[in-house]
Amino acid sequence: MRIALAQLDPIVGDIAGNARRIAEAIGRAQREGADLVVFSELSLCGYPPRDLLLKSAFLEQNLRAIDDLARQCTSIAALVGFARPSDKPTGRRLYNAAALLAGGRVVAQHAKSLLPTYDVFDETRYFEPGPPPEVLELACGHLGVTICEDLWDPMALGRQLYSEDPAAALAGLNVDVIVNMSASPYQVDKLPVKRSLLGRQARRVGKPIVYVNQVGGNDELIFDGASFAVDADGRRIAQCRRFEEDLVIVDLAAPPADAPPEVPDGVAGLKLALELGLRDYVHKCGFSNVVLGLSGGVDSALVAVLAADALGPQNVLALSMPSRYSSEHSKSDAALLAKNLGIRYEVAPIEPMHAAFEAGLATIFAGTTPGLTEENLQARIRGAVVMAISNKFGHLALTTGNKSELSTGYCTLYGDMCGGLAVIGDVPKTSVYALCRYINQAAGGPRIPESILTKPPSAELKPNQTDQDTLPPYDLLDEILTRYVEQEKDVSQIAAAGFDADVVRRIARMVDRSEYKRRQGAPTLKVTGRAFGTGRRLPIAQRYNY
Repeated sequence: MRIALAQLDPIVGDIAGNARRIAEAIGRAQREGADLVVFSELSLCGYPPRDLLLKSAFLEQNLRAIDDLARQCTSIAALVGFARPSDKPTGRRLYNAAALLAGGRVVAQHAKSLLPTYDVFDETRYFEPGPPPEVLELACGHLGVTICEDLWDPMALGRQLYSEDPAAALAGLNVDVIVNMSASPYQVDKLPVKRSLLGRQARRVGKPIVYVNQVGGNDELIFDGASFAVDADGRRIAQCRRFEEDLVIVDLAAPPADAPPEVPDGVAGLKLALELGLRDYVHKCGFSNVVLGLSGGVDSALVAVLAADALGPQNVLALSMPSRYSSEHSKSDAALLAKNLGIRYEVAPIEPMHAAFEAGLATIFAGTTPGLTEENLQARIRGAVVMAISNKFGHLALTTGNKSELSTGYCTLYGDMCGGLAVIGDVPKTSVYALCRYINQAAGGPRIPESILTKPPSAELKPNQTDQDTLPPYDLLDEILTRYVEQEKDVSQIAAAGFDADVVRRIARMVDRSEYKRRQGAPTLKVTGRAFGTGRRLPIAQRYNY
């Protein structure tokens, strides 16, 4: 059996456009001699469609498109993901389903059995669980079809999540190959886990597995593709590219070939993931250009590089907005970075605006001591300038805050948090530095000026300010935040691991008290196991006691 792995980047809701690209892939797979072409989970409507699934016209378009695609499958079979109405009188209205198209019609359908509700997933809001796996028959062989979670690790969260085990059910069926149609979001260090998992499942069932993953960015989620196939012994026999569309054919009857090429991972993979998420968010939202504040610090430097590499330097506008506290080296570092990247660069001093704000508030603030309010005025003026440029020229505004800052609230609401996308809001400060060093190493020289990487980080909102006036050193802070935010460890558990209990308690309070800020922030590209956004839902008004 020759199976084509069709790894596409769908746009959520663009059913007609997605259908055209599916049809093109079907035609290409047919020309290259495939018997079957497999697409990703909900490939027709894009994943995740969320509450678009509640719209009847959306569902009707999706069903018509499946019938149209079926008529094009006369000499090849295809597995396409779509939303299928339930025929049961009770339960939810839809199935997360796969349609098997062959002979010009829909010859079989299969619905996803296991519906995840953890992290960013909320599938039981829309879908009814499907029946156990069954054999789908084609002239070229017998298929065992699974959809994403159906073949995932039943102990993924440290306990048995489901009473059903689709992989075990497949072991007792007469299938030639197991197909997994997936929409599995990118996460740092997740690819080796997926490979290991599907290798174990292949050995457990004793059958080859073809895994087809979605690629592309949809809102805060990034899908890395990297679709692959393994033989019955769990060895990779086919591999699609990572972070881009691809179509690869695997011949299950052919003798084992050389190992497929490796795909980028680690820091290199993280950079490509962020660029993909940024590029797709910008383009799928209808923008061409972006604008960001360039302070001369490491965070805005990284965002500028990512934007230039993802969108082209001609589509990036960087604004230097110096105040009375901006150091000369920060201003010169920003200018040099912009020159190195070839991006557009403008200087908009905020000192006149800052002085006007102070004068306008002088009567009301009389008798008070200058402090955080006056510092934040500068950040809010800069936010207003960035948004004015965005509004005037139709550029998408990018925020430049990292995860360490967003976690602790070391950021200004309506100031540096202003924008349409938080590009590195799920990247800890220590990883920001790692990415910047990788960028310079890969370039064979300092695209990012070395002085940006060596000077103490500072918001420069008052004289001689550094981040460590308020925060612990970032290597220590990020260790605590990983445990508290991503691993959901209690303060006592983190302290027991060797961290100072008072420091841990202070950081935990900062995290929890800043929830109201994050709730009003821009969407954040998700690259870790626990990002701020749809996958982390904590109350704002709460009095949980450590």
